[in-house]
Amino acid sequence: METYCDRCGEPAASGAHDACRAARAMEPPRYCAQCRRRMVVQVTPVGWEARCSRHGTLTSA
Repeated sequence: METYCDRCGEPAASGAHDACRAARAMEPPRYCAQCRRRMVVQVTPVGWEARCSRHGTLTSA
């Protein structure tokens, strides 16, 4: 099963994702790593929540 970068949505195995990993230290994921769908993201003062319509919800907690 192929996985995807949760920041840019490109296949995780293609190219270097160093900039994506660095940005993810401060940002929530934007794409589902399992299906590459764009996620609904909500950022609050205490964290974030990202929801994929197929694979559920991720939280920063």
